[in-house]
Amino acid sequence: MSVLIVGSTALDSIRTPRGERDRLLGGSASYAAVAASFFVPVRMVGVVGDDFPRTYLALYRRRGIDLAGLQRRPGRTFHWAGEYEANMNRRRTLHTELGVFEQFRPDLPPSYRQTPFVLLGNIAPALQMHVLEQMNRPVLVAADTMDLWLQTAREDLLRLLRRVDLFILNDSEAAQLTGEDHAVAALPRLRALGPRWVIVKKGEHGALLSGPEGMFIAPAYPLRRVVDPTGAGDSFAGALLGFLAAGRGPWQTRLRKAMIYAAAVASFCCEGFGLTRLARLNREAIEARVRELQQMTRF
Repeated sequence: MSVLIVGSTALDSIRTPRGERDRLLGGSASYAAVAASFFVPVRMVGVVGDDFPRTYLALYRRRGIDLAGLQRRPGRTFHWAGEYEANMNRRRTLHTELGVFEQFRPDLPPSYRQTPFVLLGNIAPALQMHVLEQMNRPVLVAADTMDLWLQTAREDLLRLLRRVDLFILNDSEAAQLTGEDHAVAALPRLRALGPRWVIVKKGEHGALLSGPEGMFIAPAYPLRRVVDPTGAGDSFAGALLGFLAAGRGPWQTRLRKAMIYAAAVASFCCEGFGLTRLARLNREAIEARVRELQQMTRF
């Protein structure tokens, strides 16, 4: 099985209490594709400008990511700059330059249209729907979102949700979409919008899964030191889809295991700036962290 991942590809300038880095590889598609690549082959769709460093293309290729869907356009790559506060749960955007991403249209190569697992990363719901219209009966479609689309494209998002199997969002987005401040209360209302399963991410407090088989609570890995949380949510989503595509058996069992593996991968993401930690990661380290989570949560 393979995973198709569609989203943004960016150059990020990041400042945290641990330091700052300029023009790192970023974007929802980048984080998700690298995270998923530890489990299955990945096909990535995005757009970059002619200023995109070759070293970042080489990083994708080292992870075995298929780049036939990565568009290269004249102009500048999407650039985002942000700063985190002391507890790193809050950040503010310092600069956004859309560049070639402003005109991005995710047209799929013919070879991508049969991909069984699809992750619609954090882009406009209309673009996510455009991807779905090109697909040929995928096994599972997951969609991620952000608060911007809830403010500017709510109706498009609601139409999209009627066509996805798994919806991933964080607790503040769940509250914004449903009017329920408590994530547990928001879950049934989110599922009523169309998805069979919903995952609400709660950062350092883990994630909640709701589906026909009931609810599951996945812990986050307790890190002693967070360097940069950028991309942790996208890494969680990518690892989740990668593990699902690699697995077998009942969906509920696969989803529960996938959430634990996703939590492990996301924790590694937070240990370095941008993708620097995930670029050095291997499957053995992921398995070791999953075993730690199992020991911490057994009773």
